[in-house]
Amino acid sequence: MNIKPIKTKKDYELAITRLETLFDAKKGSTKGDELEVLSLLVEKYEDENFPIDLPDPIEAIKFRMEQQGLTQTDLAEVVGQKSRASEILNRKRKLSLEMIRQLHSSWHIPTEVLVQAY
Repeated sequence: MNIKPIKTKKDYELAITRLETLFDAKKGSTKGDELEVLSLLVEKYEDENFPIDLPDPIEAIKFRMEQQGLTQTDLAEVVGQKSRASEILNRKRKLSLEMIRQLHSSWHIPTEVLVQAY
């Protein structure tokens, strides 16, 4: 096992290639340990070089609705009224702190996504 920090694109590509060969390694084995350490290094490199922005709050709500088969009526149950749900989905009403809390606890949408400006 010859692991070193990933500093360049070439290092990253080599690490990805190595990860592919180690993918099915047994946990706890030498190759499994290498896979675990190398994947952490790759994750750190990707976080620093390919950051992913948080989704827009309304898009996150729509995604969760689609993902869970939820309707605007289901959203209304969380935010209070059907008209309010419509206004939120059409970006005519901002989410209140209480709505954010309810969406987080009911639908498990991360608060850091819901509190963003939109």
